[in-house]
Amino acid sequence: MRKILIVGAGQSGLQLALGLLAEDYDVTLVDPRGPDEIRTGRVMSTQCLFGPALRRERRHGLALWDDLAPEVTGVGVRVTRREGGSTPEVGWVGRLSEPARSVDQRLKMAAWSELFVQGGGRFLRHRVSSVELETLGAGYDLVVVAAGRGELAEVFPRDERRSPFQEPQRALSMAYVSGGESRPGGGVLSRTAIPGVGEVFTLPTYSLNGPCHAVMVEALPGGPLDGPLPPGTTGEDLLAGLLDVLRRYAPWEYELFAHARLADPMAALYGGYTPVVREPVAHLPGGALVWGMADAVVTNDPITTQGANMASLCAEIYRRAIVDHGARSFDEAFMRAAFADYWRRARQVTAWSRVMLSGPNHVWELYRLAERHQPTADRFADSFSDPSGLIDWFLHPERAMEYVDSIRRGRTETSDSPYVRIP
Repeated sequence: MRKILIVGAGQSGLQLALGLLAEDYDVTLVDPRGPDEIRTGRVMSTQCLFGPALRRERRHGLALWDDLAPEVTGVGVRVTRREGGSTPEVGWVGRLSEPARSVDQRLKMAAWSELFVQGGGRFLRHRVSSVELETLGAGYDLVVVAAGRGELAEVFPRDERRSPFQEPQRALSMAYVSGGESRPGGGVLSRTAIPGVGEVFTLPTYSLNGPCHAVMVEALPGGPLDGPLPPGTTGEDLLAGLLDVLRRYAPWEYELFAHARLADPMAALYGGYTPVVREPVAHLPGGALVWGMADAVVTNDPITTQGANMASLCAEIYRRAIVDHGARSFDEAFMRAAFADYWRRARQVTAWSRVMLSGPNHVWELYRLAERHQPTADRFADSFSDPSGLIDWFLHPERAMEYVDSIRRGRTETSDSPYVRIP
């Protein structure tokens, strides 16, 4: 039986560990926190899983909250003025072909960790340093680092060609809240863009105490939304700051969350990280190889809400590659080939994130078009499930404007063409 060591019990590490366990591999998972600590710890993210990722979880028996988590049926986009205002300049909702769902990762990771142990996996509670990695990995056929951002990610060399950023592009603050009002049209992942200032996100989610909402602000560093938090800042202080941003820049959101309160004492988070792409293979001082996955080697800003979805995809690609490799050695060529398969998909999200962070003019033109053209709004919404088609109409300025012009001219080439006349 082949022995696999996975360091990091997040979305990608746990999904890979559980998948390999089901394929009769001997799997050891290492993470500094056990299930109880995860459940009672601080909230980790505002993840939202779309159709393909949810289907993967269902196939592997991991979708434990389908009957509990509220459905997200659309993606809403608003663009407001830099100085705020009572109404947005642009506002619309694109319909998702498949509902999305958001589940607090404290719930998910704790439950999956317990499933892993119940299924016969070995769980070691230990904070692994980069120095310890080689010693710990001795005796395993393959060592995978799924620890995301942090010291262990630093063992993987930075890919300078694919990593234009040297510092965080947004200051992130978020909270899970109770007491928010539901939208009359159903669950929506709502995005408000404030040009030159940042973005506001809200979505229905499921947390420790049941259904609630997540609220997040992505502030441009040094901008009017980026207020450094003094020592002693509490979760309530952070929530008050979030609500003040909604009141000033997105009053239509503030109406829904004016009476919101923290969903639990640990339901607030503040921070930021630098988007980066790293080499997927690290050579440790003693000659051992370790393989990086998901956020450990491809880290994007959460502006496209793709982090957990890409972690899920990476876990699936790596699981299939490991199983298909059979008894052969897990050498560097194997690791790079499997990563290349992942990168073919991940690069689309990396490109999308860069476009959304910079907000070029063609994006605003597409937003204005979507307000009057529901098929464009729906197409954008479904890109969250499958970003691969964005290069054809959204990411590239010339292709974007060709698409806009074709819609405005009312071009209708075939019955299933996305080009239909705007009333």
